[in-house]
Amino acid sequence: MALPREPRIHPVSIAALRPTQITVGMREVKAKRKSWRDHPDRKKADFLGKHLIPVIWGPKDEYYVIDHHHLTLALHQEGVKNIATTVVADLRRLPREAFWVFLDNRGWLHPFDERGRRRSYADVPKRIMALVDDPFRSLAGELRQSGGFAKDTTPFSEFLWADFLRRRIKRRALDDDFPAALVRALKLAKSGEAEYLPGWCGPIARLSNEQDP
Repeated sequence: MALPREPRIHPVSIAALRPTQITVGMREVKAKRKSWRDHPDRKKADFLGKHLIPVIWGPKDEYYVIDHHHLTLALHQEGVKNIATTVVADLRRLPREAFWVFLDNRGWLHPFDERGRRRSYADVPKRIMALVDDPFRSLAGELRQSGGFAKDTTPFSEFLWADFLRRRIKRRALDDDFPAALVRALKLAKSGEAEYLPGWCGPIARLSNEQDP
């Protein structure tokens, strides 16, 4: 059953949380780790109180993260043990297979690997710390931060952008020169090829003083 988004009274152990995706962008995780370290100690408790992790209450009373995987992993790597959550739905009564199918059909599951291939439900990691790096998810994250596309409510929208970029930029280019790959991604994001993607901002309009007479 659906529940109002009320935070859990008792903090949940990050180590016990289960992800609903296979990959993250480790560059983004690294950036969030740095942001956490740079945060004044006196304000960290307040930060955690304001950044509730949305979860599904699933079989065997386990909690499944449906957003903020990057932040959750970053906090875990920085030694944070517990985090406040907000329960979006109570699906404890569902059998395991029906549970996964329901998540999938609600857009609460993204069972795709670092090559963009769909995998079985069994391939989704059982713990946050087992998430795999997808460099193109990192590229998509930095693309959004650079204004390549707008933040959108479409589930896993940045993974859709990652898959779009994966098909147009070679994997090696990200390792050899990530900034150059980002420039290429920005050009692709403004092209008509990307108009079907969530948050597409369209081509950059020419300034009036640059127009032809």
